[in-house]
Amino acid sequence: MLSSHGKEKGMTKSRWILVLGILLSAFPALCRAQETEEPVKAYAGNIGAGLSLTGGNTDTASFNVSGELTYDPETKNVMKFNGLYLRATANDVDTTDRLSLRFRDEYSLSKHILIYGEMGYMRDPFKDITYLLNPQGGLGFKAIVTERTKLTLNAGAGSVWEKNPDIDVQNSGTVNAGEDFSFKLSETATVSQGFSALWKTSDFSDALYHFNVALVTSITSRSEVKIEFIDDYKNVTPSPDIKKNDTAFIVSFLYKI
Repeated sequence: MLSSHGKEKGMTKSRWILVLGILLSAFPALCRAQETEEPVKAYAGNIGAGLSLTGGNTDTASFNVSGELTYDPETKNVMKFNGLYLRATANDVDTTDRLSLRFRDEYSLSKHILIYGEMGYMRDPFKDITYLLNPQGGLGFKAIVTERTKLTLNAGAGSVWEKNPDIDVQNSGTVNAGEDFSFKLSETATVSQGFSALWKTSDFSDALYHFNVALVTSITSRSEVKIEFIDDYKNVTPSPDIKKNDTAFIVSFLYKI
């Protein structure tokens, strides 16, 4: 007959064997979970370029370079940067030379309310804009926030410095408004649309409006094609000979970073 000490020792040994068996059976599942779990990627964006050449009766060349970068560490703060450069020539004569840059910092106060600060830059010699700087800040409202659809409205105020050829730098306060919309058509295609407006407080008729709509579709896991239409309208130009409206239709290939 086993003593009470021997029985207790046997039961203890059985418990350890049981615990060890459970751990060994769970180990493969834990390893698979660690393999499939990916670290959060705080940065996302792309760089893109497009080129068009024609020859014969008319020699034309046009190209565009673009870039987007978003820093989202899945906290309340999100930073965004985007830029676009357009250049075109016809018979060795420049017809387009436009650069636009934008940096935006957003901080969410709640699911639908945010505050933002933004810096915009524009250069367009064919519009007689040597440079236009517009720092601004304000409030945003996330009207729609779902996996497929996003719509954000914003309004704010700031200042503008505009330099035109042979004219001193003009400075004024600004009232700003805009909206950004995106909709996922599928896992590989997204349509987006944006609008922004700038009114100078020194002369509200002196306004700058920007509209864009784009379709982006994936080619591979790291590459995309973007088809975009852009319309920039400036109500007051330095000269009556300068057209107020400029449009661009762009096709570019993007590489995701």
